Amino acid sequence: MKIPFTKYQATGNDFVLIDNRNNSYFFTKDQIEKICDRRFGIGADGLMLIEKHPTLDFNLVYYNSDGSQSLCGNGSRAAVAMAATLDLLKTKTTFNAYDGAHEAELLPNGIVRLKMNPVTEVKQTGPDYFINTGSPHHLQFVPDADKVNVMEAGRKIRYSDTYKPAGTNVNFIQLQDNNTIFVRTYERGVEDETYSCGTGVTAAALAASFHGYKSPVHIKVKGGELEVEFKTGQAGMFADIYLIGPAKMVFEGALEL
Repeated sequence: MKIPFTKYQATGNDFVLIDNRNNSYFFTKDQIEKICDRRFGIGADGLMLIEKHPTLDFNLVYYNSDGSQSLCGNGSRAAVAMAATLDLLKTKTTFNAYDGAHEAELLPNGIVRLKMNPVTEVKQTGPDYFINTGSPHHLQFVPDADKVNVMEAGRKIRYSDTYKPAGTNVNFIQLQDNNTIFVRTYERGVEDETYSCGTGVTAAALAASFHGYKSPVHIKVKGGELEVEFKTGQAGMFADIYLIGPAKMVFEGALEL
């Protein structure tokens, strides 16, 4: 059976998207891994299914490349862009994702503005932070992110006793001038450094606020640039959080498992 798909990238975070509004497709863990494999499949950081929702514009099912599930900020932005091509929205939408309902808006030039859920708790251990922005993130500030061995350092923290059994994503943040940060991320579920991580840069921007950075924080990643807007409340509280950046269709095709 041939399955139509669309490939999107959002600041270098790439995804396979499938229109599953007819509930025609179900994928096993092994199949998801095969689809996302960069040599034996299409190649992607994750697989997404756009499905019907009883009250919202659509339901988004996201799988990491290892078959696990989580919220993906960049993936959600890509899904909004694709949903527009399916006439599920014009410029604004409300859809369901892994951590509940989200609002989003299509802006000019392929930019998607995604509202994240509020953050109600920030944990600090020494100079490091832990923030859950729909997916768990360990945040470490470094003087030069380019010099970090993200695979080695990220895996060590991801599999540490502190975060067992589920593990965590790990972000290395370099503070720069002009309210800008540079972020590199080791992603749980991909088990590698990715060119961008939406929930990761969101958490990084919130953590940067403790160093005096103001909304909107400008973020540089290997795959491009994003912005994060937010409002601060009591200690460890953030609301009206928006992840803003581009999402672009790369190609369409049909896969056969």
